[in-house]
Amino acid sequence: MQPNPTLDQLQILVAVADTGSFSAAGRKLNRAQSVISYGIANLEAQLGLKLFEREGTREPQLTEIGRAMLEDARRMIGVLQRMRSRVDGHHHGLEAEVALAVDVSLPSPVLVRVLKAFEARFPTVMLRLYIGTLGLIPDLVVSGQADLGIGGLLGDVDVHLVRIGFMSLVPAAAPNHPLALLPKPVALEDVREHTQLVVIDQSERTKGRDYGVFAYRTWRLTDMRTKHILMREGLGWGGLPRWLIADDLASGRLVELDLEPYKEVSSPLFAMHRNDRSPKPAAAWLIDRFKRGLGCFNEFEPGEVPEEEPDTDGDANAGG
Repeated sequence: MQPNPTLDQLQILVAVADTGSFSAAGRKLNRAQSVISYGIANLEAQLGLKLFEREGTREPQLTEIGRAMLEDARRMIGVLQRMRSRVDGHHHGLEAEVALAVDVSLPSPVLVRVLKAFEARFPTVMLRLYIGTLGLIPDLVVSGQADLGIGGLLGDVDVHLVRIGFMSLVPAAAPNHPLALLPKPVALEDVREHTQLVVIDQSERTKGRDYGVFAYRTWRLTDMRTKHILMREGLGWGGLPRWLIADDLASGRLVELDLEPYKEVSSPLFAMHRNDRSPKPAAAWLIDRFKRGLGCFNEFEPGEVPEEEPDTDGDANAGG
């Protein structure tokens, strides 16, 4: 017959190992020392193993196999604790999983800090993370694939919006790009003559429409990171979030362009969820934490963000 140790026996094993003695384990668990000794003896008998050396030492010492069994016991107790936390969270309305859709323009340091805090705050809540651009974020929310979306907005979308900050978009190019070498500000006629790198919206929201596109010749990309790489290599100019290219501007790998038709613009960032679904505790916490996290990237407090999006907003809305 296979050994079948009880949870109580495993808890006694961990307590003895942590406290260093049967008597201290008894005090920790509010049990008599004899009960602790009996529990360990029964566990050793069930397993057919010697977990502690008792002879020749003042306090019991784990054997080699005892140390290995201790790690197994900790994992099993940890699983039980997570089960208990999950059940308790469910009774209090906590989600089992949050599906989160995030626009790639959201500052990566903010995303990482928020998710680290989320893991610590909600260890029992699983996360499903979608990364996309432009109209894909509200599409995922409207379709119900995502409980919560973080990003900009194009046109009218039937979702509930919470303004959490904004993103600055900067026209830039490699330092040897022709637009970087022309007298400033660069006129629209000159801007039109040089290839503009444009991030397109893979959703249907902006099909057939351009935002912030000025050049006669464009390269259309689905990935902002690839656009960033191509711009550093001099393969076109375009707008990118200031946070993303801050190091490039400081080091000279990219330069900010002074263009008559395209100035730096600020586009609002929103947390969004469906109107018929109120955020549950973990999703509501994420909204607040993203709003707080974006503060260090914003010149203004969230309430000071302009109420209207600029007409020319570059890559934030399927543009250059």
